[in-house]
Amino acid sequence: MQAWLDQLIREHGWLQAVPAGLVYTIAIVLACKLVLVFVSVIAGETVWLERRVAGRMQARIGPNRVGPQGLLQFVADGVKLLAKEDIIPASADKIVFLLAPIIVFAGAFVAFAVLPWGFGLVPADMNIGLFVILSLTSIEVVGVIMAGWASNSKWAVLGAMREVAQMISYELPLGISALAVVILAGTLNLTDIVVQQEGAIWNWYVFRGPFAFIAFFIFATAALASLKRAPFDLPEAESELVAGFHTEYTGFRFAVFFLAEYAGMILFAVLASVLFLGGWSPGFPVDLTGPGMRWVGFGILFAKTLFLLFVMIWVRWSLPRFRVDRVMYLCYKVLLPASVVCVVGAALQVLLGASMGDGGFAAWLMGR
Repeated sequence: MQAWLDQLIREHGWLQAVPAGLVYTIAIVLACKLVLVFVSVIAGETVWLERRVAGRMQARIGPNRVGPQGLLQFVADGVKLLAKEDIIPASADKIVFLLAPIIVFAGAFVAFAVLPWGFGLVPADMNIGLFVILSLTSIEVVGVIMAGWASNSKWAVLGAMREVAQMISYELPLGISALAVVILAGTLNLTDIVVQQEGAIWNWYVFRGPFAFIAFFIFATAALASLKRAPFDLPEAESELVAGFHTEYTGFRFAVFFLAEYAGMILFAVLASVLFLGGWSPGFPVDLTGPGMRWVGFGILFAKTLFLLFVMIWVRWSLPRFRVDRVMYLCYKVLLPASVVCVVGAALQVLLGASMGDGGFAAWLMGR
């Protein structure tokens, strides 16, 4: 961004009279607002998508009144929540109670700035981009435990304890399975990871070998659990805990929690597409680095993200909730050992020079 601003200052004389520091500050503030609007809109539309898909699966229509096909339903819901009374329980720790939803949303919001949406369409292109995203998403744990404790409600405390235990547990296989791709790619830079998957479809890391293939499903399952999506929705089990850690939240603050959940869905869907499914690569050789073609790449990545979001929604409305002990068993007895095997296997694949050629596992299997 700084290089782009320097070029803008050189080309437009009216900006030269403004101190460079002020220009950078204003640009950063505007960029943050742009990311906030972008995250809010796509998260709101994801809510609409889930309600429409759920309606179709239940032989009904879903929201279709506000805007074309109900696309503006999230605006009506937002206005309704803003108009509701903001209630703070008398026995709550007010400061912590107010800070909790901000912290929960902040992690997902900032992480969007590191995601690559196309070649050159990265607000903050970092060499440790994957590490930064996984670190930022873990901030939610702090906000959740703050919300549960500050509410001074047994339902909120139990829900917060469940979510913290579940998130911390499933972040282990989530991060370790992503490490398998890092070992194969040799970098934590998300743009470089996508560039290495350009060309034929078997260059995607999901097809680069059996270990990366298994790691993809481990990553997807762990992401579902980290997002508290059914069948891992124990922290918000309505039949047991009313609404979990945000039982005492109303109006706008409840909307922030709700928005953070769907923003996290989009974040992990994009991240899975970037790590395993080629990012903006369509699966055949094509140059998407040009100014106009970059938006074509954005459309390709967006389509992959929509597909993964549909799978998340489909799983939620198809499977019943797991028991608490089954959730922990799946994490520590199945996914965690399997993710470690994938990382060791990916490391051996690189060290032994058994990367199976340029075409990856699929091409090797076909004898190419």
